[in-house]
Amino acid sequence: MAPILLLTTLDENYLLQLQVLLASIRVNNPGDSFGLYLIHSGIPSEKLDQISAQCSRYGYGFSPVMVQESLFQGAPVSRQYPKEMYYRLLAAHLLPRTLDKILYLDPDILVINPLRPLWETELGMSLFAAAAHTGKAQLASGVNQLRLGTQGEYYNSGVLLMNLKQGREEILPQEIFDYVREHGRGLLLPDQDVLNALYGQRIQSLEDVLWNYDARNFRSYLVQSGGVCDLEWVMGHTVVLHFCGKEKPWKKGYIRRFGVIYQHYLQIVRRELNSLKNPGQQ
Repeated sequence: MAPILLLTTLDENYLLQLQVLLASIRVNNPGDSFGLYLIHSGIPSEKLDQISAQCSRYGYGFSPVMVQESLFQGAPVSRQYPKEMYYRLLAAHLLPRTLDKILYLDPDILVINPLRPLWETELGMSLFAAAAHTGKAQLASGVNQLRLGTQGEYYNSGVLLMNLKQGREEILPQEIFDYVREHGRGLLLPDQDVLNALYGQRIQSLEDVLWNYDARNFRSYLVQSGGVCDLEWVMGHTVVLHFCGKEKPWKKGYIRRFGVIYQHYLQIVRRELNSLKNPGQQ
């Protein structure tokens, strides 16, 4: 089987979280092959070497992509709108033209079941496949529709199956820059808002309880499913567990239900790193 191609965009402050994500992928996708592309704007080479070494241990490909500043000469950039916010939106123009499809994942994610079914989703002419969060998050959908002038679902940008071939033809950097320049003050989640405002009608809908489960909303999913989506169901069926919001499971004081699962994979990474530093220890 052809490898699953993954994309993430981050700075060096999220490299440990990326390593935890990769560990969860390896544990729950045995026998499958992956290639990771990392779009960045200046992560030190010694830090990238850590990711490269991990990918090498797992048998995964690793391709860091340094962004060319010239692409963003016409982009509105500020503290609220750093140039990094454009990276996933413009991935079709930043990645090698030989790639037709890629799966973007935020670094605050665990993969707890096989990704292959998502990767093999047929996109057709859609630019993306993504999930709109249900449950509590669904209540904000109407507000987002009014705020952005959209009619469809409000999709979360943390998990995006990207049609790069179609995106190179239809996603125009200047169109994105112009939209941000015109609507900047009204954008609350800038890149996610732009995704929905400009491309919401070109997104194929995914089921969030499987492919972008909001880890804050266990009870909402449970009630909405009539009790079906309990903890056992989630562990057996949910593929992407997304730690949305400001509370993060690697921070002290995190008390939500899935924090212990995150700590499990974090300890796997720490043991791997410790074994590299102390090869004689088990």
